[in-house]
Amino acid sequence: MKLTLNTTLAIALGCSVVPSVIYAKNIDYKATIETVGASSDTKMVTGKVFKDRNINGVMDQGERGINNVMVSNGRDVVTTNKHGYYELPAFDGMTVFITKPANYDIPVDEDNIPQFFYHHLPEGSPELRFGGLDATGPLPDMINFPLIKNKRHKRNKKNFKMIIIGDTQPYSNNEVGYVRDTLAKEFAAMNMKDVEGIIVEGDVLGDDLGLYPRFKQILSVANAPQYYVPGNHDLDFDAPTDENSFDTFKREWGPAYYSFDIGDVHFITLDNVQYPCLNHDGEHGFCDTSDTYNGYVTEQQMEWLANDLALVPMDKLVVLNMHIPIISFIDSGSNKHQTDNAGDIYRLLEGRPALALSGHTHTLEHFEPGEGARPDIAGLDIPATPFPQIITGAGCGSWWSGDFDDDGVPMSYQRLGAKRGFMVFEFEGNTFKDSFKATGEPAEKQIAVSMLTPTFADWYAQLLDWLRAGADGIPPVNVNDLEDNMIIPLDELYGTTLTANVWNGSSATKVWVEIDGGDKIEMVRSENTLDPFALEKQMYVYRYAAESTSGNPRTQGFELWTGATHGPSSPRPSDEWMHTDNSNHLWEVALPDDLENGVHTAKVTAKDKHGRKYHETVVFEIRDQRPEPFARNYLFD
Repeated sequence: MKLTLNTTLAIALGCSVVPSVIYAKNIDYKATIETVGASSDTKMVTGKVFKDRNINGVMDQGERGINNVMVSNGRDVVTTNKHGYYELPAFDGMTVFITKPANYDIPVDEDNIPQFFYHHLPEGSPELRFGGLDATGPLPDMINFPLIKNKRHKRNKKNFKMIIIGDTQPYSNNEVGYVRDTLAKEFAAMNMKDVEGIIVEGDVLGDDLGLYPRFKQILSVANAPQYYVPGNHDLDFDAPTDENSFDTFKREWGPAYYSFDIGDVHFITLDNVQYPCLNHDGEHGFCDTSDTYNGYVTEQQMEWLANDLALVPMDKLVVLNMHIPIISFIDSGSNKHQTDNAGDIYRLLEGRPALALSGHTHTLEHFEPGEGARPDIAGLDIPATPFPQIITGAGCGSWWSGDFDDDGVPMSYQRLGAKRGFMVFEFEGNTFKDSFKATGEPAEKQIAVSMLTPTFADWYAQLLDWLRAGADGIPPVNVNDLEDNMIIPLDELYGTTLTANVWNGSSATKVWVEIDGGDKIEMVRSENTLDPFALEKQMYVYRYAAESTSGNPRTQGFELWTGATHGPSSPRPSDEWMHTDNSNHLWEVALPDDLENGVHTAKVTAKDKHGRKYHETVVFEIRDQRPEPFARNYLFD
């Protein structure tokens, strides 16, 4: 702090020091909200939003209030008056929170978790395995929220970046280490100058909520505020009702739904994981037969959403964040893994620029306006989407499955063939550009190219049939039986297609190939085609065969999820539902039938809806027949 004559005199007199203005980097502002006394009125909650000029989190004498800040109890939304004061109805179980204004920053804790909320649960959570929320006791007399001016306000800056991560989902300390060696490693090396925050789209952990402290310490190396969305694997599964199902999540991260502003963007986080779910329309029988979840935004939350949006200018970009997608390609026929009341959400956003982001499916999926209607699925109100939607993939890929890469982390290709990774959104005013970053790969790596030959299709079918028959004994073929896929014999030229999995592709992406530097050949988006590039890794996993004489049964083969054993056995395919046997970001084209014997090149180019181009080049061969693959040792007999 720079000391002036006045601040020096104040220190000498033992007074609180309130410098004229402090602009701190948002992660340097370490403080929390302030509660004062105990209220005699249990029906109303009051407090003040103030400029924390000495960044201590306490409303000191001389610190003025901030007007027109949105404050909510999770149902009602009000704005502060000209002195920064607010008043809201109070009720047990509410969370009082502010919507961070665009030109201010909120404090963060030592792990860079934003502090903008107060949970009011006088008796605390019911008995829960992971503790839930402690008893808060009586309602405070005042709940005060400190803010500081941010650097964007000083520079009038409205261009910024956000990092968006789908399911990180480690189930064990081993897998928390994978988060460290992929995502945290990437963020520690990144230039975070323009990154205003990170949003994790739910399934932060895989059921063991006791891993939260280590997880949050590891991701804190990103040096940016972290916002979290609740997912179905963040649940307190022993909660008796939906009202307490995310109590442990709330203790660690904050409200299950909330909003905040950066630049010309209004971010909204929703809790659309209802647990235990209710068969609210007679079309969700699975809710009657087991304790499970469903994609649904509750009535109270919808009331809050309407009240929140009523105070947001119509020209601001609204970015929805939720765990379960509103719509999904891979789960398009499910009324559990999509959001029942999507139509209600669409109607609330009518006339606004908007974007919806989600996780859950461990896939990268894009839906452009006009796509994604689900008219024939009972229990779903999902018309065609009026705005873009993106399922943001998974930081863990397919649940940290598959063989290890060079960094000792499972390759874990996602279900639609993308690598594990995260997204970067660049906002300019109320517009955006999205990019996908595969962890461990250069930013320009966006495409995986391969050949889908009859030989590959036969190899895949043999392994799949064996898997479906119970996978007993030794598989009929192994990875060594798969002949070189980039050699196409003349008798397979007809029937072979070149495939390109454009990981962040959408229906607006244009893809073409140039063979041997020739003319552009347009490739066709094909949603029902095998991806040989991903399947080669998914169909023969060596980790199954891990054995030792250590005496530790849990190191034999490998474990996934909450300790499910895989092996020890002969290497074999991953579970069928994880295979990339279709994808909505796969393009293909038949090879020209006049290719001559010899070596050829194929340069694939993808042009996204923002006009950016990405390239991938492969070398392949056309031969009369595939040559003998192994060493010709008979020559040396």
